[in-house]
Amino acid sequence: MTRTGTGQRTSTGNPAGRTAAARTRRVRETARELLGFETFRPGQERAMQSVVSGRDTLAVLPSGAGKSAVYQVAGRLADGPVLVVSPLIALQRDQVARLEEVEVLAGSAAQLNSALSAGDQRAALEGLADGTVRYLFLAPEQLAKPEVVEAVAATEPALFVVDEAHCVSAWGHDFRPDYLRLGAVVEQLGHPTVLALTATAAPPVRAEIVERLGMRDPEVVVAGFDRPEIRLEVEQHADAHTKHEAVLDRVLGEVGGGRVPGIVYSATRKGTAELAGELGDRGLRARAYHAGLKKSEREDVQRAFMTDELDVVVATTAFGMGIDKPDTRFVVHAEPADSLDSYYQEIGRAGRDGRPALALLVYRQEDLGVRKFFAAGIPPEEELQQVAGLVAAAEAAGIEDGVDVKQLREETGRAATPLARDLNLLEQVSAVVLDEEGAAHPAEGAPDPGAAAAAARELAEHHERVDQSRVEMMRGYAETTDCRRQFLLGYFGEQLEHPCGNCDNCSAGLSQEQPVGDGADTPFPPQTPVEHAEWGPGVVMRVEDDRVVVLFEEVGYKTLALAAVTENDLLTRRG
Repeated sequence: MTRTGTGQRTSTGNPAGRTAAARTRRVRETARELLGFETFRPGQERAMQSVVSGRDTLAVLPSGAGKSAVYQVAGRLADGPVLVVSPLIALQRDQVARLEEVEVLAGSAAQLNSALSAGDQRAALEGLADGTVRYLFLAPEQLAKPEVVEAVAATEPALFVVDEAHCVSAWGHDFRPDYLRLGAVVEQLGHPTVLALTATAAPPVRAEIVERLGMRDPEVVVAGFDRPEIRLEVEQHADAHTKHEAVLDRVLGEVGGGRVPGIVYSATRKGTAELAGELGDRGLRARAYHAGLKKSEREDVQRAFMTDELDVVVATTAFGMGIDKPDTRFVVHAEPADSLDSYYQEIGRAGRDGRPALALLVYRQEDLGVRKFFAAGIPPEEELQQVAGLVAAAEAAGIEDGVDVKQLREETGRAATPLARDLNLLEQVSAVVLDEEGAAHPAEGAPDPGAAAAAARELAEHHERVDQSRVEMMRGYAETTDCRRQFLLGYFGEQLEHPCGNCDNCSAGLSQEQPVGDGADTPFPPQTPVEHAEWGPGVVMRVEDDRVVVLFEEVGYKTLALAAVTENDLLTRRG
């Protein structure tokens, strides 16, 4: 490709080749040279071909399916530097280390984050400018700094990679407001080719990723969500004590059978400590991991897990992104995840080596009450207006550093967590902008505090409706007597034609043996845009014999009886 004066690229001179055939050959040669690839995993080659042709690309590839290989190969064939936006410093460090293992790329990767000294940060940008750094990994908050964006823009990057791209979507299970600014940054950089990568993205999340990042006519590569090597099981218990004992017994059984290591997820820090202690008392090498531990202790637990010094880590979801141990043999949930999005990602840490693994949910109906509590939390409009007003007043008083959570705590007497939530909501409705230090400034053209508060409150109510519907879908997965894999994949809009044979319901003979409805006998096949008189627009996610699951924009997931839908004309097609 060649560049214009604005940083935009033309289609001539593509270093990967001018024709599709030439690019295919170069991609395969480069994948073999860099990574020893003789074959590709589903979706990998198609995503690479799309990127090297200069097309914006969203790649939804399963956990462990080699998403990083896409930008490693495409970046090698690009005509300029590659920026990789990654949400966690530890994840950036791991990604740089992996590139260092590739002899051809050794020394060509660097990080840019707040953990580095000013000198190291400067060296990374200088390396990008002089060409010694080809892959720059950086946190999204770095791109809040005008001087960083200016320095990066001067290098005319060829590829802008957004890792864990579901973080850009308010529909996503791991939304991060810092990701909201990335679309504007892409344009400031002259719109290099954009590659968005994620393992977990239902159709509405994909649509929001494309919109938020300003992707132009993107190629959307969805490799499929099925991980057939992972056995899906749910154990139901009536009371807390028997459920707790069941968690311990199943973990002891897995470890005793030589199926190690594993991860146990608990909803609370206290729960991780108690379970780890009891497993240790029973002779297992077990440690707890949660965000309340010192950084050095968390790093030591992760190191011990990665080097096979532990049988099991008992963790909150803080033990998540960036954990890649392919021989993890089991993931046990002592409580339900907050959504099937989260559950799928968490169980996806097992069996990445392709060998059999277990995903077990030990379930009690009352546990969902905890999740509903976590999902709830709509701030009063007066509180939002107060926060917006304090930010605006600081600006009017000439305070250039903005207002941070500590100052807001002093002014309002409220706790840090709800204040951070309020700021995030106000940022999403374009009332404030958070800088890399977490301080808030009024957004350009911001509404007055009253209007901002009303919009933020409405957004919070919408988020709560969607979150509550996700909890109900988690309940549906836990309590279904049909094939669990069909239920799980259907949540993401993917139909599995026959029961899987590798879940507890299939093993017990409960799953229906006839194919799940593929839409041939229903007016609403999966992915059909529909409209409901009360709930508004939505998309059909799953079709069964007698019901349909629809994801509505305003109220989230709803399961409807097909008989009621057809008899009462509850749904109409859109478009």
